[in-house]
Amino acid sequence: MRVGLVIVSHSGALSEGVVELVGQMAPEVRVNTAGGTQDGGVGTDFEATSAALAAAETGAGVVLLYDLGSARMTAELAVESLAEPNTAVVVEAPLVEGAVAAAVAAQNEDDLEAVARAAEQSAGAGSPEESAETAATSAAEGASVATRAERELTLENEVGLHARPAALLARSLTGLEAAVTVSFGESTADARSVLGVMGLGARKGDRIGLRATGQDAESAVRRITELVERDFDE
Repeated sequence: MRVGLVIVSHSGALSEGVVELVGQMAPEVRVNTAGGTQDGGVGTDFEATSAALAAAETGAGVVLLYDLGSARMTAELAVESLAEPNTAVVVEAPLVEGAVAAAVAAQNEDDLEAVARAAEQSAGAGSPEESAETAATSAAEGASVATRAERELTLENEVGLHARPAALLARSLTGLEAAVTVSFGESTADARSVLGVMGLGARKGDRIGLRATGQDAESAVRRITELVERDFDE
């Protein structure tokens, strides 16, 4: 069972667009929309949000993301109306970035708390400053262990490190104990951060660097290498 998501938006088109994007990265996560009013107008709808919430629940809990303040109120009311309100949580996060981060965490079968935290920590994840900070943290975490692996790879897939490849790269590290960074040019990102990897802007023909530390460092580099060599199954 995976944590489900609900996208609460004032616009049906906006919520559907987010779901479409997220579906490319986390195909096994149930993501439902609650966008617009019943007559197709702009606004939020409590009944629609409650229905989306119920449909997203698979037994592992649900994370709700919203676009504007009143959407948050609708989402919170829907959660409070549950028989067991602790099975769902409304998170404060940028809608698109938060949904992507949460979906990838859910795809990796993280629990409700971890999925919510992934969404909340997504703000600024794609900025160079955040990427550098994350990379530094990862490097520090790996400094105390002896195993290290490094490799340089050339991207041959058509879209480079765009959304889906970045998600696959991050997901490939599931279950491994390793701090991994991806570098391109002067920028470095935590390999587990989809937005951070996308933010590198690496395209077809670009050469990226991998650096891993930890007991599973070699496995981490091998998994990413295999993905790159398979052109991310494009």
